[in-house]
Amino acid sequence: MKKVGVAILGLGVVGGGTYKILSEHREQYKKSHGVDIVVESVLERSKERALSLGIEENRICSNIAEICSNPEIDIVVEVIGGIEPAKTFVLAALNSGKSVVTSNKELYCKYSHQLEKTAKKNRVGLFYEATCVGGVPVIRAMLDNLQGNNFTSIMGIINGTTNYILSKMSQSGAAYKSVLEEAKKLGYAEADPTSDVEGYDAAYKLSILSSLAFHTKIPFTEIYREGIDGIDNLDIEYGKRLGYSLKLLAIGKNEKSGIEVRVHPTFIKSDHPLAGVNDSYNAVFLTGDSVEDVMLYGRGAGALPTGSAIVGDIIYCATHPNHSYSTFNNTEKADSATKFVKNFGSAYYLRLSVQDKTGVLSKVTALLGKHSISVSQFIQESVRDDGRAPLILITHLNKEQNVMRAVSDINSTGFAKVEAVIRTI
Repeated sequence: MKKVGVAILGLGVVGGGTYKILSEHREQYKKSHGVDIVVESVLERSKERALSLGIEENRICSNIAEICSNPEIDIVVEVIGGIEPAKTFVLAALNSGKSVVTSNKELYCKYSHQLEKTAKKNRVGLFYEATCVGGVPVIRAMLDNLQGNNFTSIMGIINGTTNYILSKMSQSGAAYKSVLEEAKKLGYAEADPTSDVEGYDAAYKLSILSSLAFHTKIPFTEIYREGIDGIDNLDIEYGKRLGYSLKLLAIGKNEKSGIEVRVHPTFIKSDHPLAGVNDSYNAVFLTGDSVEDVMLYGRGAGALPTGSAIVGDIIYCATHPNHSYSTFNNTEKADSATKFVKNFGSAYYLRLSVQDKTGVLSKVTALLGKHSISVSQFIQESVRDDGRAPLILITHLNKEQNVMRAVSDINSTGFAKVEAVIRTI
């Protein structure tokens, strides 16, 4: 029986989960896949942490050189996170002739061109299913099962922290800051939640997924990004009244005019499949020219779900000796022939505060009409104590620049102010 030696770099939540799965399922993998997967070494600063997981002391390494020089190790699993020292360690492993499995979405997003070049040079594998959407096998699905399709769009809820926060705000009516603190206490949000709540994490993942879907490099820098830290619960409630759910969406489209990629809070019609994805769950909604619509749904993070994706890559690597690489020219920057659409089209939710005077609504709609923007739904509320009234509008499909110019014009009038702008699908 083929023996496959594995080293795990980092025994945090995901690394510990990966070790647990490999240890508990070792006999199963022998029977089902014909490979004996053995954790030969771990790289972990806390010896106590490693020992508490049942790892023998002689398998605990203190530096990457020990792992790279060990001939018993075939696959190195990187679950450290961040850029350094992860990047240095991964390159060292690849250069020593070992395949690498990583869950590091920031590293893979920003440096996949360098990592893949090194993997090719050394004829080893580079696997990254766990970088996107936790335990949901979206990358393998696109690379294997759905590879016969030309994808026209990819849309997803791909950050569990923001989905948990927005779900709880919607369900309880609590304000953003209080729900964020609750998410930190429960372990759904980091002490510094910037990467999640400002949309960086989702943008890293969209860069990876859209590059795969559209067979061209989509750098992180080309993605429009807006987080949820400015969301007011008032808008979530108005959205519900109009038949919408609020999600942080990652959206990629490949159309004749070019490719558009964006991450931002989005109102989705309540009957759309993504609208029912709540709490820390994730989902990716793919549209292919042959398969049409497919949605993949499941746990987007956590020790065992992400560990499941890592172990899946380990088994795939162990049982597929001929390694494959990107279907596109994986360079640092986008191909010069790839056109990106910045002035994308969308419907828009606008919440305005207007003076309580006759004719204000017609003046607002006239300013919108100046930019060819028409209204499909609206709510006009009673006057507040400050003498102004909330006016909520949903526009028909229009271009981003038109809407932003209209917002600027309205805000310069004095009789109306746009207090919230949320894109809508």
